[in-house]
Amino acid sequence: MTLTEKVAYLKGLYEGMDLNKDAKETKLFEAMFDVLEDMALTVNDIDEDLAAVEEYVDCIDEDLDELEAFIYDEEDDFCYCDDEGDELYEVECPSCGEAIYLDESMFDEEFIECPECGEKLELDIDFEDCDCDCGCDCCGDDED
Repeated sequence: MTLTEKVAYLKGLYEGMDLNKDAKETKLFEAMFDVLEDMALTVNDIDEDLAAVEEYVDCIDEDLDELEAFIYDEEDDFCYCDDEGDELYEVECPSCGEAIYLDESMFDEEFIECPECGEKLELDIDFEDCDCDCGCDCCGDDED
């Protein structure tokens, strides 16, 4: 039973009591039922609006999932070195698994802080384990 149906049921019970229409109490009950009806209709409107917003958010979420899949799939094939020779190295945070990209200037630091979880990480990079297939020397490999 919906809220508006419950209010209608209560109003029907009240009207079936056959009270004196001129009594102060009767006028009070009628005013209370008018307010209850208005509140029930307002709650019903809010429920409908909320359902529409939930549907819209679900659509946005699906679109975002597609966009993330597109971006992250494209990123897997991307070489992180640029044309000026500043090489970026990808390492994985052992705490949260987030990919962290480092340039050569960061290797002089004693530790770095993971931008995702804030964990302080000691730098111990082994360039022989590089799995970039871009053909350049971004992993420290010289194929000359």
